[in-house]
This record gives sequence, C-alpha cells and structure tokens, in this order.
Amino acid sequence: MSIAVLSFTTEVALPFVRPILATLGVAIAALRPLLGFGLFAVMLWLFKPLVRGLARAGVMLFKPRHSLAERNERRTLRSISALNRMARELDTQQPSLAAELRLLASRG
Repeated sequence: MSIAVLSFTTEVALPFVRPILATLGVAIAALRPLLGFGLFAVMLWLFKPLVRGLARAGVMLFKPRHSLAERNERRTLRSISALNRMARELDTQQPSLAAELRLLASRG
C-alpha cells in the first residue's frame, strides 16, 4: 500500500466531507461563547473563596467598618429617632404616652 492510495481516497472524499466540515465550523463558532462562559463559571466556582475574599477586601477598602463608639452613637440616635417618631404618631390619640416617649427620647 502506498501513500498515493491514501491521498487518492481523501481527494475523492473531500467534496463530500467539505460541506460537513463547513456545517461543523458554524456549529463550533456558535458553541464557542458557551464554552467560554462555561469555563469562566467553572473557574469562579473553583476559586470561590478567593473571589469572595477579594470582594470583601474591596468593600472594606471603600467602606471601612466604623469604630465601636461610632456604632453605639448611631444605634442611640436611631432609637431616639424611633421614639420621637412613635411619639408623633401617638400625639393625637394618647398625648400622655407621647409625652412619656419624648421624655425617654430626651434622656438618650
């Protein structure tokens, strides 16, 4: 068996194989982005702890955590404003309760 016999069979089959290869080329070109997104998703899944740590570091870089004193002051201010809001809501129905709520809010 010689090389000429092998080349002859491929040349005979080439007109039949060429449209199939063209169709497969279009299918591969259509599936290529899906393959890329799939690989990207797999990489994110594999390196999820690393990605999560980088995201937390980025958040802390742009929005640092407040100190304990600042958080306590903010909590106190929120409770005072909540008491004043409840006092405004109860002002017409129960004025004495609204006055007590305002007194509690003034104490801080």
